[in-house]
Amino acid sequence: MHEMGLCDAIAEAVLKRAGGRRVRGVRVRISGHPVDPEVIDQGYRLAAAGTPAADALLEVVQEPGTVRCRACGGGAPADDAVHLVACPRCGGLDVEVAAGSGAVLESITVDEPAETSG
Repeated sequence: MHEMGLCDAIAEAVLKRAGGRRVRGVRVRISGHPVDPEVIDQGYRLAAAGTPAADALLEVVQEPGTVRCRACGGGAPADDAVHLVACPRCGGLDVEVAAGSGAVLESITVDEPAETSG
């Protein structure tokens, strides 16, 4: 499942950036491929289970990439899974994701480390 690999990568990046601190919130921008935010949230929960990021509120921002048809040269936003396999203009099946494919960890919110008295 592609989404689970994405969720594992998000959790890994969050934990690395958090440096052991408890994570309260995560904002990730996913572009190029339509995803179901609920599926991403569930996958993230599984990937982050038992870590300081397990209970973080996950915000998924979707940004469609674009696809280009090799047959007719037409371009369209990849805002529908069908557009990733068939051109919305001519119906051709020779399409490629032209731009904007990937995931970016935009921000995380963490607890501040506890003050130690010395």
